[in-house]
Amino acid sequence: AMHDEFFAGAAMIGIATAVPGYHLCWLLNRHFDINFIREPDQNLPLQKKNNQYYFPIYQHDFPNSGYKYLLYKLKNGNESLLPETKLLDYLWLIQTANPDNDADAIAAELRNIPDIQLAQILVADQLKNLNNLLL
Repeated sequence: AMHDEFFAGAAMIGIATAVPGYHLCWLLNRHFDINFIREPDQNLPLQKKNNQYYFPIYQHDFPNSGYKYLLYKLKNGNESLLPETKLLDYLWLIQTANPDNDADAIAAELRNIPDIQLAQILVADQLKNLNNLLL
């Protein structure tokens, strides 16, 4: 139920880029006139064997709407938050009134940013480890 509620009304864009998270946020903030911020206590933990890995999350909240953008860093060293997306470095989760339309428009814009090699729409049903994204 928590899974369905979190991803209901959401769309996702996978991003491949070599730039670090803080630089990507700066690029996105400038390009889209938004304000991705990182709350250090909002890292996602992932337990693998005897090791704990943390994945940063950046967030932009739209005032007075309940809508938000979440930007997940998908890699930490050799570990991945979503192993089935090996070529992707980040995932942009869009929770808005029209997430699919917004995702199409955002992905098209992302493809115009020189530092971004790939921006593709992801389908939630095709991701086996989607629960790793739950906050």
